[in-house]
This record gives sequence, structure tokens and C-alpha cells, in this order.
Amino acid sequence: MSKSGTGKKSLVIVESPAKAKTINKYLGSGYEVKASMGHVRDLPSKGLNVDIENDFAPTYAVMPGKKRTVTSLKAAAKNCDALYLATDLDREGEAIAWHLTKLLGFSEEKTYRVIFNAITESAIKHAFAEPAKLDMDKVLAQQARRILDRIVGYQISPLLWKKVASGLSAGRVQSVATKMIVERERQIRAFEPVEYWLIPAVFTTDLQADYTKQWLDFINTKRANDKGPTLDEQNNWLTEHNAFKAELYKINDKKFHTPDKKAAEQTLNALKEAEFKIADVQKKQLTSRPSPPFITSTLQQAAANRLGFAAKRTMRVAQQLYEGIDVGSMGSLGLITYMRTDSTHLSAEAVSETRNYIKRKMGADYLPAKANVYASKKSAQQAHEAIRPTDIDMAPDELKTFLTEEQYKLYDLIWRKFVSCQMTAARWDITNLDIAAQTSIGNCHYRATGTAAATIYAPRPKNRRCRHKSRAAFYQAARTLQRGLARQGPRKRGYRPAEHLRYDYQHYSGARLCRTIKEAVLCYRPRRGCYGQAQRILSKYNGYRIYAPGGRAVRQD
Repeated sequence: MSKSGTGKKSLVIVESPAKAKTINKYLGSGYEVKASMGHVRDLPSKGLNVDIENDFAPTYAVMPGKKRTVTSLKAAAKNCDALYLATDLDREGEAIAWHLTKLLGFSEEKTYRVIFNAITESAIKHAFAEPAKLDMDKVLAQQARRILDRIVGYQISPLLWKKVASGLSAGRVQSVATKMIVERERQIRAFEPVEYWLIPAVFTTDLQADYTKQWLDFINTKRANDKGPTLDEQNNWLTEHNAFKAELYKINDKKFHTPDKKAAEQTLNALKEAEFKIADVQKKQLTSRPSPPFITSTLQQAAANRLGFAAKRTMRVAQQLYEGIDVGSMGSLGLITYMRTDSTHLSAEAVSETRNYIKRKMGADYLPAKANVYASKKSAQQAHEAIRPTDIDMAPDELKTFLTEEQYKLYDLIWRKFVSCQMTAARWDITNLDIAAQTSIGNCHYRATGTAAATIYAPRPKNRRCRHKSRAAFYQAARTLQRGLARQGPRKRGYRPAEHLRYDYQHYSGARLCRTIKEAVLCYRPRRGCYGQAQRILSKYNGYRIYAPGGRAVRQD
């Protein structure tokens, strides 16, 4: 694979030692793999170092703390006659590669650029068999962004020092993030919460027992944290007592809506002595098409919502999975493809392997006739792939002993998302129980809705939550009612009016802020660390602060 014809080795430079370790085992003895540890040159921190009058020409210097790394790379370059730049495939990686060529002094004929989306043996060998040259369009794009950062930050930061606190920095990304957070906080403070009341009830098909007192005692029990039973604890109690919850949803033919406590109490008094009967049992089936594989912003959002990971933590763990994990006798393996991407494109080879896996492990019923294809936005870089496992046969449970807890959780999330995106649409059984009673205020209808997967392998339907959580009790009750054994009606066991406040605006989490910025500005990827910068600015300006994940920007008392 080496282009060297003199017997000397070829120098390969990557960004991190972990990546170097993984790549080194795939290359022969004719290569020496070194790590640059990220950027090695940048605009010096003191001064603008951008000649605005001379076509914005930048002045670069070796970064503090990188002189030893550069010296080591130069020493290795003396014993090599070809340079392979294997930095990341984004603009930052291209810029790092360009800076390295300027420092190491290899001729253009002896300098090669190798690009791969996954750190696997086949991807590495293919990249080195067909090396390319530096993409100067990407290099110039990164330089333009870096120069813009410096010009904006150099002029805004002194204003922050004067108005907020010394030591803060501002720039292209922090300014946008700060503006969005402040605007959202103003919307939240200006919005008047809308009060409304719900009157849920608990029903059971066990007509011989009276669990009313037990339920009310249970629901009013306080824990050490001064909170009542958790949702899981409530569900377990309901299941044990063959009971389920239902919501009052209409009175006569009008949708139930109670704006204040007084109206809620009037409704409650009318319901207390009501005799309920089953008005209707409806079943229907819902299908939900698999969602696309992850891109950077959707991975961050899913990790925040499901795992409680901040955006920075998600990308740190994803970087580890991409660069390589020591998997016992197999050595260091890159487990996922490149994690900074805005494309949902998938290689034909990856799709074919996944379809074979689904057919082999789950059965032909879960395999669509044709592969699922997902369109990317026009601004997406189609040379990139979506985030996916490099080898679909490496199931998360098989690798669990080699991964840390956070690595396992994120890999499991990525693996399952990718497998599901090539499966058939999930089918869901939706059952609605309508329970009615004639009262002094009219015919009151309660409804309980349950959702259960009709297929074994089915993700949760998008934007649809199962409103009835105690599924075992609910479906047992539904089956009983359908057999006609309790057609005289379930017995109500307790009411608990609950006050709610509706808010139209929510605070940003770190992941949500990243996704919102990306959706608002085409071809725009927030820099790593912009949330921390925004937090430091806002924490010293009128008491704002941003929390992530699932965070809030709140005023400090």
C-alpha cells in the first residue's frame, strides 16, 4: 500500500493516540503511525493576528504545549519519505492536515490524504490503496470560520469584560447561543401559565373487594424525599390489584375542561355516587415507520432524553467508540462510524449486512421487501454516512464486558437505532375503554387507553406515549370486559383531582440548543464547548444559567 519506493517507512499522522493504536495494527511494517493530539497550529492568543487590510491574511504559530509534539513529528519525518495524513474527515481534520504539511516540509508529490468513515481493516486498507490530495476548499472554509471567530470575539470580548466580568470570551457561536437562551427566557417569563384540572379515577374489575381506602392511603404516602410513590410504584400497585387509571374526558358531548379548583370540586361531587358501566371497547392498529439512523444532532438529543447525557459527554463517548476500544483477543476496534455528520446516507454494504442480520436473527417477517432509504437535507455532506455500528454482528451485550457503562449505553442506543431503521414498520394494538355514568351534571365519560406492541421487535411509536402504564392490569381488564363477564361495569375505587399548569415554552437543554442552532442556520455546526461558554457568560449576567441535559436557564435567587 505504501507509495514509498526507497525502502524507508511512510509517516502516518492521526489526531489521537487511541486512533493511532487501532490503525497501526492494520498497516504493515512500512508505516510509522503518530498522533498530532489535535491542532498543532493556530492564531496566537495575544493580538488579532488577522490582517484585515490585506485580504484577511492570518498569522499562525505553533500552539503552546504542542512544541514537544511538533518536535517529535519532525524527528519521525526525517526517517520517512512519504506523509499520509489520516486526520478526521471534516473541515477541522482537513485544516489540521494542512497545518502539518506546512510544518513538516514534505513535497506535494510525497504528501497524501487518506479519508475513512470507520476505523475497520477494510476501510483503512481501501483508503490507503487509493489516497487523495488535500481538499483546499475545506481548508479555506475552516480558515474562514476561524478568522471570523477571532474577529468577532476580539471585538465583543472586551465588552463582556467591561459589562459582565473579566476573563470571559465571546464569538460567533457563543453570541448566537447566548441570544437564543436570553430570548427563550424572556418568552417564558412573559407567558402566563394556564391553569387546568384533571379528575382521574381508578377502576377495577374485582367487584367483590373495595380498595378505595388502600389506594388513597398508598397514593398519599410520603417518602424520605417528601414525594409520593413513583409512577413505577403506582403501576405495580395497580397491577397487583387488577386496577387501572382512566381520565374524565367528556361530559355529555362536550370535551371536559375545568379551569379552576371550584369547578373541579363541583364535578367531583357529582361523580362520587355515580354507577359506571362500560360504554364501549374499541381496538385498532397503528403502524409507525422506522425513524432514520442517527446524525450528530439527533444522537445528542436522544442521548439527553434517554440516557441523561449532556451533548459534550455524548460526543466524548462517541469519539472513544469511533477511535477504538480494546476488545480482548481482537485488539482495538473502532465500533462506530464517524460521529460528526449531518447525513442519513448509508453505504450499500452496511445496509446489505444489516438486512442479512435481521433476516437471520429476527425472521423474514421483520425484513421489508426493499431497503429503507432516508433522504438527507440538501445541506448535508453526502460523502459522510449516518452514525452506525461498523460491524452489525457486534451486538451490545456481546461487548458489554469490554465497555464502560457510558460506552455500553451509547453503543446500545446507536446499534438499536441502526438495526431498527432497516426493519418493517412496527404495529401497535391500541385499546380504548369508555366508561360512562349518568350524573347530576350529565353523562360523564371516562377513557383509558392502552398501547401494546403487536410485533416482538418494535420501538416506541414517535410522538405517542402509552397513557396507560399498568399494562398487565389494563389488558386483563380489557379481556374480561370483552368476554362480557363484567358488562355490569367496573367499580370505581377513588378520585384524585390534580391541578396542572400549561406552559408554551420550555428551557433549552444542551442537546436541544445544539439542534435548534443547527436547524436555524444551514450548514452550521455549533463548536464544541459553546454551551459552557454561554453558561459562563449568562451566570454572571442577571443570574441566568444554562443546565444540560434536560436543563433549564433559570434566574438565580
